[in-house]
Amino acid sequence: MKELRFQPIAGRAEEIIDAILRTSEVASCPNELYAIHLVCEELVVNIVSYAYPDGAEGYLKILIEKEGGCIVLRFIDGGVAFNPLERDMPDVSLPLEERQIGGLGIFLTLQMMDEVLYKRVENENILTIKKRVNDEK
Repeated sequence: MKELRFQPIAGRAEEIIDAILRTSEVASCPNELYAIHLVCEELVVNIVSYAYPDGAEGYLKILIEKEGGCIVLRFIDGGVAFNPLERDMPDVSLPLEERQIGGLGIFLTLQMMDEVLYKRVENENILTIKKRVNDEK
């Protein structure tokens, strides 16, 4: 298992995303790389932007492992409690100009990942994403 830790995280979204994509666990999943990249970008940007309001210095820990034919990433932060799975999903059947702002990132995450779980443990948000891995090149 690979563990990445960033503190502070303000202004470091791009650096964090690059570090995730460079891990051997993620790099060994070329068929899933597009989905992993897109979802990680959405999750990291949201954590960096919203988890720690009022300029509080925050941290983000990411655990990455391959297990049981899947790649699993856990995003752990000590920011404000927020379960993205409780948000109303956007109505993607509406024309763009009629849609509410926000919510599309978690919608895409749910569409692109095979499993998405959230829990709050000891003042930490833990968001776990899991994607089945196709090892055929």
